[in-house]
Amino acid sequence: MPANDVGRAGFRYFRRSLRASGVGILAASSWMLPWQLHAQSAPLSFEVASVKEAPAGPNGVRGGCHGSNSTYSPSQQREAPPLGRCRITDARLSHLIGIAYGVSMMNLKTGPDWIQRGDLRFNVDARVEDPAKTTEQQLLTMLQNMLVERFQLKFHYETSEVSGFALTVAKNGPRLKASQSDEPRIFFTGPKGEETFKPSPGQPISMTARKFSIPMLISMLSPMGKGPGLDKSGLAGEYDFTLSWDDDKGPDLSTALREQLGLHMESAKVPISTFVVDSAQKPSSN
Repeated sequence: MPANDVGRAGFRYFRRSLRASGVGILAASSWMLPWQLHAQSAPLSFEVASVKEAPAGPNGVRGGCHGSNSTYSPSQQREAPPLGRCRITDARLSHLIGIAYGVSMMNLKTGPDWIQRGDLRFNVDARVEDPAKTTEQQLLTMLQNMLVERFQLKFHYETSEVSGFALTVAKNGPRLKASQSDEPRIFFTGPKGEETFKPSPGQPISMTARKFSIPMLISMLSPMGKGPGLDKSGLAGEYDFTLSWDDDKGPDLSTALREQLGLHMESAKVPISTFVVDSAQKPSSN
């Protein structure tokens, strides 16, 4: 789960400092005024938050949370929510959970179909009182608290190991060029040479990436049936590259990674944390 707000982090540091110096936390709390103790325990919340059922239609989920430390590329800036705001449209509850808790849909387990499937989607528009002083993480924590309150969301985490892969540097070293691009971008080349955002099933795959890190590459390969991945390459840069493979006629993905990018893919047991929804309720419109 994402970390709590800066105030709580500071309080944890203060508490650890007291323990290190031999001063008990109860003694330290004794001189705090009641309103100060309440401020430490009160959950972060939006000044105003609206959750409404979205109109039916073939719309995709969009939006996010814009904190004082959020960064956007030039193209993303045009669609960014206003500062100090979480604005998300056409989102299933599963999408909202993914945004608020940083959970991949692959690592989310839900109960009723309406949470992760079906047509029921929501529009969320929430703002804070002081946008200039509210970080992105604080906004996400507020979004978490709102989901718990409005959707009566109850959940837990399960940790397990599953079969996946690890990327390391191949024997002859990496074959990657440092990125010259302004922002991250990825597209696939279709059967007729056209650009598309999804590979064509049963067709050779050609993936072009710009300003991509190794963790970003792993996140793209995982949904393609390779399972979750681990970065053991030690490469911390951002790169521009094209990766082409054909699992039927060759080269397969593992060979393409080695020959074209200088990366080695090997089988590995990968620890994963699954977000499990115990229960949730459909909220009333407001």
